[in-house]
Amino acid sequence: MAQTLTRLLMHIVFSTKERRNLITSAVVAELHAYLGGICRNGESPALVIGGTENHIHLLISLSKNIALSGLMMTLKKDSSKWIKTNGTAFRHFHWQDGYGAFSIGESQVGAVTDYIRGQKERHQSISFEDELVALAERYGVAFDSRYLWT
Repeated sequence: MAQTLTRLLMHIVFSTKERRNLITSAVVAELHAYLGGICRNGESPALVIGGTENHIHLLISLSKNIALSGLMMTLKKDSSKWIKTNGTAFRHFHWQDGYGAFSIGESQVGAVTDYIRGQKERHQSISFEDELVALAERYGVAFDSRYLWT
């Protein structure tokens, strides 16, 4: 085959350090746009971005030319640098180490999109910690709870 064809859909989740509520209404739209720009520059367009004051969800189409770990390093590093330029309230902003990344099929795009768009409502009844554990269990990802929140 003379051409490489891929569609690698990833549902990605990561939080602010110590799940601090630092993603305020003052920066959320610009932060999502900034994250989307980083994804585009990495040839991994974001289909939807959402979250709450303390975490982010992205649904991306991962490029065949980069590793997920490289994209995540760039996303977190560059967005952390950017958000710190938005005033003294963000001077100590950091992302939590690590992230969750779950592959999905094309038939799940609608459901995952709705899931990401419904974050504010969902988190009126479930914590981020419980949500991440449920996602890991749903996707069959093994984890050690001793290290999940460090």
